[in-house]
Amino acid sequence: MRTAQYGIFTLGNPSHSFLEFDLLPGKTSSELIAAVKAFSKPRTTGSGVNLVVGFRPELWREFARDDTPAEVTGFNKDIVGLEGFTMPATQHDLVLWFTSSTYDYIFDLTHDAVEALAAVARIADETASWPYHGKLDLTGFIDGTENPKLTEAPEIVMVPQDSPGGGGSVLLLQKWPHDRAKWESLPVSKQQLVIGRTKPASIELDPKPADAHAAKTDQDVFGKILRRNMPFGTFSDHGTMFVGFSADQSRLQKMLESMAGLIGGQRDALTYYTHPVSGAYYFVPAIESLAPPEEDD
Repeated sequence: MRTAQYGIFTLGNPSHSFLEFDLLPGKTSSELIAAVKAFSKPRTTGSGVNLVVGFRPELWREFARDDTPAEVTGFNKDIVGLEGFTMPATQHDLVLWFTSSTYDYIFDLTHDAVEALAAVARIADETASWPYHGKLDLTGFIDGTENPKLTEAPEIVMVPQDSPGGGGSVLLLQKWPHDRAKWESLPVSKQQLVIGRTKPASIELDPKPADAHAAKTDQDVFGKILRRNMPFGTFSDHGTMFVGFSADQSRLQKMLESMAGLIGGQRDALTYYTHPVSGAYYFVPAIESLAPPEEDD
């Protein structure tokens, strides 16, 4: 039985950091993965530090073809939707997602990671995140209302055990800055139509507008995913880190195409108040796949 990385499901830590890396010229996937295994092993098996490790699918496939879902690919092409709305492809080779009880620990872990990988990879992007009034995102609405219960999440997130990549998961990572002034100029009644839910209690509107965010990302239509979104940034530059896990990449891709208006003929109303500036898919292998060579089965 192969085991999903624990950090995918671990809730409650207020400090988060997303580090994305690019392979250095002349270095190989094997060299990068060996360095990551040596660094990550104590931190992905319940030692008190929560770490999720993901690789560009093509890079992991090059290293372990039989341990990679056949259809999974990187975010290698912009998604261009209606009215020129664009979800940019900013694919990197590696992501490390740290969570901890305090940010000073995250800071030290970032230093350790960059130092451990310095010979094979450079840091390409770093984003610090934090919770906002419990479960709210920076629109003031509850985020992740449709998330499965944690007892149900593994089946939704994990590639089936008997398939290539069994126990792993597909991660979609995007950074969505918000236009705070434009959003806050809307009355709550209009905000609710944009989201498709009530603001205080996150009750789905019935009926909800066809272009509402809840309609354009309806998991009953596109398939179930686990969202671990987090706010990021400062007052002058802030938004949502979209952190979505699924056993099936097509669920995530179809939701993005729906939001862009390529499915259904309407853009997600929320995309008029927030827009993505990054986009990457990562394959998050099972814990057993990250064991150093001497510990491999």
